[in-house]
Amino acid sequence: MRWEKLGKLFDPTRHPAFTDFVGYAQAPQALLFEDFVRIYFSIRKRSPDQKFVSHVQYIDMDKSFAKILDVSRGPVIELGKLGTFDEHGIFPMNVLRVDDKVYAYPSGWTRRCSVSVDTAIGLASSTDGGVTFRRLGDGPVLAASLHEPFLVCDPFVRRFDGVFHMWYIFGMRWSRRTEEQQAERTYVIGHALSGDGVHWRKEGRAIVEQNDAEECQALPTVFAHSGGYHMHFCHRHSLDFRSNRNNAYRIGYAWSRDLVTWVRDDGHAGIDVTEGSWDSDMMCYPHVFECDGQTYMLYNGNHFGREGFGLARLRDSA
Repeated sequence: MRWEKLGKLFDPTRHPAFTDFVGYAQAPQALLFEDFVRIYFSIRKRSPDQKFVSHVQYIDMDKSFAKILDVSRGPVIELGKLGTFDEHGIFPMNVLRVDDKVYAYPSGWTRRCSVSVDTAIGLASSTDGGVTFRRLGDGPVLAASLHEPFLVCDPFVRRFDGVFHMWYIFGMRWSRRTEEQQAERTYVIGHALSGDGVHWRKEGRAIVEQNDAEECQALPTVFAHSGGYHMHFCHRHSLDFRSNRNNAYRIGYAWSRDLVTWVRDDGHAGIDVTEGSWDSDMMCYPHVFECDGQTYMLYNGNHFGREGFGLARLRDSA
């Protein structure tokens, strides 16, 4: 892969529609229309007890990605009910068209006591073109199981040859170096199949090799190109990743001929941090999509997307 960076597209801290929020436009996800592109993202707000909650909103951009045409009037989906898996936030939310509806797979999270958070994946649909979404139910469609015990989230769903594929992540363990430190998680990429997009069968294994046992892998995105399948994702170290740029998120890459066996090859990811720029220390949460014959990647930069997201365009491939 060879990607050309086109710069930062959107900074929520500089847009008047989002002054009530505390920044962040995380995990951008594209939905194409005839004459514009809608980009969903997770934005943070403080709850009455001063803790962060994540809501999903969007901006509409022209297809040259030069101008913001419109913004959402509020969250496109409400947070979950008391005690549900998405009570405290949704981050990210993947979208795709299914017949005359838009399906959304929200990655919901709830706070825990012994550790900071747990997650699961839900399903919602829209009949108004993706302006608002309603859940099919209060529970998740993919969640923790016997060998994937926690942190099931980061869905990316696409149909290939009539079959729904979901790439997601699941937690392997929580760990900390001392009892006084905050527990941190390690997670990897999994895969599930569905005939209807509602009922899923997990493959039951990590599908992308870790660089080492302490590596975390997040937010996979998959597309077909040049006779094969390509996956970009982000990866970081489990510990000391917030202040040590060498342990922070970078973009990884794997390829497959059959959507089953994936060969990791980060050296051909084709994109990396840019010194002195808004993505100098971190690149994370990639999302690849096609628009008018071009292939693009949305992604977040430093501070996990606190100051927005940018865009890159695929130039060619080896």
